[in-house]
Amino acid sequence: MTQTPAFDKPKVELHVHLDGSIRPETILYYGRQRGITLPADTAQELQNIIGMDKPLTLPGFLEKFNYFMPVIAGCREAIKRIAYEFVEMKAKEGVVYVEVRYSPHLLANAKVQPIPWNQAEGDLTPDEVVSLVNQGLQEGERDFKVKVRSILCCMRHEPNWSLDVVELCKKYRQETVVGIDLAGDETIQGSSLFPGHMKAYEEAVKNRIHRTVHAGEAGSAEVVKEVAATWAAGPFSPLRPRPSPGLPTSLQAVDKLKTERLGHGYHTLDDELLYDRLKKQNMHFEICPWSSYLTGSWNPDTDHPVVRLKNDGANYSINTDDPLIFKSTMNTDYQMIKQMGLTEEEFKRLNINAAKSSFLPEDEKRELLGQLYKAYGMPPPASAAGQHL
Repeated sequence: MTQTPAFDKPKVELHVHLDGSIRPETILYYGRQRGITLPADTAQELQNIIGMDKPLTLPGFLEKFNYFMPVIAGCREAIKRIAYEFVEMKAKEGVVYVEVRYSPHLLANAKVQPIPWNQAEGDLTPDEVVSLVNQGLQEGERDFKVKVRSILCCMRHEPNWSLDVVELCKKYRQETVVGIDLAGDETIQGSSLFPGHMKAYEEAVKNRIHRTVHAGEAGSAEVVKEVAATWAAGPFSPLRPRPSPGLPTSLQAVDKLKTERLGHGYHTLDDELLYDRLKKQNMHFEICPWSSYLTGSWNPDTDHPVVRLKNDGANYSINTDDPLIFKSTMNTDYQMIKQMGLTEEEFKRLNINAAKSSFLPEDEKRELLGQLYKAYGMPPPASAAGQHL
């Protein structure tokens, strides 16, 4: 029996990983095509092995990618196909705009050191990976009528890739790419401040490339301090507080990466002063409810951070993160927060705020907002692309 959708109106998704959204059938197909052994022979068996039903640690969750990434990485046809199928999947979920993120280096087998997933060296570079993903996304956008853009990920454990990532953001900014992210194992001590990441984000700021960062998921509020920027005064304003040399390293790093959005950010709420500051700055939180449960980022014996964000009228979105591994859809996350007391009116509000916090150019953002206001039966405010609701 098909479950009734918790929210059957158009949705915006800002935090979802391409390599965490692959169809099990596609993994099986390329495993057979490429002669790569998989731990299952059917899509259902594979889904059960890759997928999660109970919480793991964040590093334990990341281990899941070892099962299937060697099948997709290094294969041009597979990379384009997973991008195309991703858009099809989002269309079925009622998503009208999505920003999908991935690491080009984790899908390449040339001009990347170390070569990931124990692949032999080949001839597929990170640059060509981005081109292939763009082709798949653009063809999906055409066929399924979903507006889709992409975010390129730096990886915490490979800071030597990050300058390459920002150069790819610059090169492909007119072909789906709208931003840069820092992803991977947040428990790696001090990884936000590795020089490669910091230089890449400095270059992103200089070139007006939008920025988001995974922070405050498994890591503490201190990690958020390392990446959060004081945007109310502008990125280069003399009014922005500067770190004092007398403060601990984490506090010196408060605005190092100058992020515009926070991926997850749950543990920001552990530091009331930090949370209050970011809320006043209209920081956008990319919330992934079901993910937060399965990665152990949220303690289910406590209220979920989304309840606090809702009560405070904060700026946040609802996202699936890695639906392949979490065996989920957008409806999974909306059903979860509906049970926490969030209403359809709140669903409308958070999707409008997601559109306002998207990395689209202002004219395209206004068009997206107009689409949402019309679908929600809401009159557009005088300044549709302004402050969050």
